[in-house]
Amino acid sequence: MPNRETAPIGAPCWVGLTTADLERSRAFYCQLFGWTAEEPVAELGGYVNFAKDGVRVAGCMASQPGSGALDVWSVYLATDDAEKTLAAATAHGGQVHVPAMAVDDLGIMAFIGDPGGAGIGLWQPGLFPGFGVLGEPGTPSWFELHTRDYAAAVGFYRDVFRWQTKVVSDTPEFRYTVLREGEAWLAGVMDATGLLAAGVPAHWSIYFGVDDTDAALAQVVDLGGSVLLPAEDTPYGRLAAASDPTGTAFKLVAPNAAMPARTSST
Repeated sequence: MPNRETAPIGAPCWVGLTTADLERSRAFYCQLFGWTAEEPVAELGGYVNFAKDGVRVAGCMASQPGSGALDVWSVYLATDDAEKTLAAATAHGGQVHVPAMAVDDLGIMAFIGDPGGAGIGLWQPGLFPGFGVLGEPGTPSWFELHTRDYAAAVGFYRDVFRWQTKVVSDTPEFRYTVLREGEAWLAGVMDATGLLAAGVPAHWSIYFGVDDTDAALAQVVDLGGSVLLPAEDTPYGRLAAASDPTGTAFKLVAPNAAMPARTSST
């Protein structure tokens, strides 16, 4: 696995799960992806870090009873100045949900809503840079915003997080823009106006890499999860959507030879 020491500014650098059943979620993802779970960090509210082959790849935290928080996977984007990024976000139509706060000496985090209502985290690294490997089986492999406010979202991430963007497609049937660093693709924004069901808000999706999408879906069901979308071959890999035993949605991708470079190891 290629390790990544730092994330480019604006790129996804961490993923975190909020769950109503920490132990059940912990067991599910460890068995599904071959992760090991560190002991909960009491000083950080019982936060649990997951590792793949000794490298941290994701985190998990129990939701507070009565908080109304949904079980959800969240994406965090790298910033070199969380306060300035928050100011830019509000200036460009975003909303601050969690102000910048230090997480010991590990870094500074915050959480915002973009103009379309999708939640996105910020991470200003201190001692902890974020996940150390991606784009491999058992690791975060792609990050995608589904939004009804496509043009506004692309402009927001370009202005606030300093994205360099590339339009992949701009037809009524398929509008898609990617964050890129050189030739590497790091995240995507999809016009999901015709895809999101009524009442489903704009949101970020995380694709986790697997060796075999169909086998992974079968294991999801065996472990108490559900198949949301069956496996489908695409130019970017064999994709599927699933949910864990508490109903939290996530996606799977098994790469193929036609898949373009998406990650950066710099």
